[in-house]
Amino acid sequence: MRWGGMRRSENVEDRRSAGFGRHAGPVRIGGLGLVILLVASLLFGINPLELLGPVAEMSGPAPGVEAPAPPQDDRQADFVRAIVGDTEDTWRALFTSGGRQYKDPTLVLFRGQVGSACGFASAAVGPFYCPGDQKVYLDLGFFDELAQRFGAPGEFARAYVIAHEIGHHVQTLLGVSEQVERERRRRSPEQANALSVRQELQADCFAGVWGHFATRRSLIDARDIEAGLRAAAAIGDDHIQRQTRGYVVPEAFTHGSSEQRVRWFRRGLESGDVRACDTFAAAQL
Repeated sequence: MRWGGMRRSENVEDRRSAGFGRHAGPVRIGGLGLVILLVASLLFGINPLELLGPVAEMSGPAPGVEAPAPPQDDRQADFVRAIVGDTEDTWRALFTSGGRQYKDPTLVLFRGQVGSACGFASAAVGPFYCPGDQKVYLDLGFFDELAQRFGAPGEFARAYVIAHEIGHHVQTLLGVSEQVERERRRRSPEQANALSVRQELQADCFAGVWGHFATRRSLIDARDIEAGLRAAAAIGDDHIQRQTRGYVVPEAFTHGSSEQRVRWFRRGLESGDVRACDTFAAAQL
């Protein structure tokens, strides 16, 4: 990726040395978070509730232990600021052309565990978006997981993860997230999962829309795109279920199969059109 010339966002909040906030309550995980939580719990026999908290009494590092400060020359954090800045520019332009105003989200970098308006979460849940405070939460250690555990290395694979979570923010601004949450409460668990799949696939498509415009500006090339498609395939529900269960349960999907995630990500990449991302109207995903 040619991200060196991208504008750096000012909406990145670095909490990696700030300790742990006093937040309690259930975490509403968006994006890739639920997938990573399930993988961790199934692979290592961890109770998912232990990963989510709440841990109301934890307000800082252990006595006498200082949280390590982020390095001065932090290339990964600089990369995140560049990607977030570029998504801001892209979505501002798209919203303006549609007669809307785009409100920038904040991306929070954390280490280990974090409190949000959606509750307390450990890094094991992976990156997630919280509509309550309109912030994306990311532990940079997930990028290592993406490369080593999921077999999806490369800068554009990382950019895809960020752009996917920003896609959930776009859904919040468009009112999609609120509608989905309202419908989920009225449906059976199977039907609620099906709605989640459509919501996640739309976020994949929105990530592709950003990638489309980055391609037009020669910021990414064919090799970058392949890395992004590998990342989308690696975190498909069927792929993860085969790894953890040994078999696939489509009724339990929450994010979509590898094929579906690749298809919708590619649709956004090729079209650059938000209207092409209406997964809720699609007869076949």
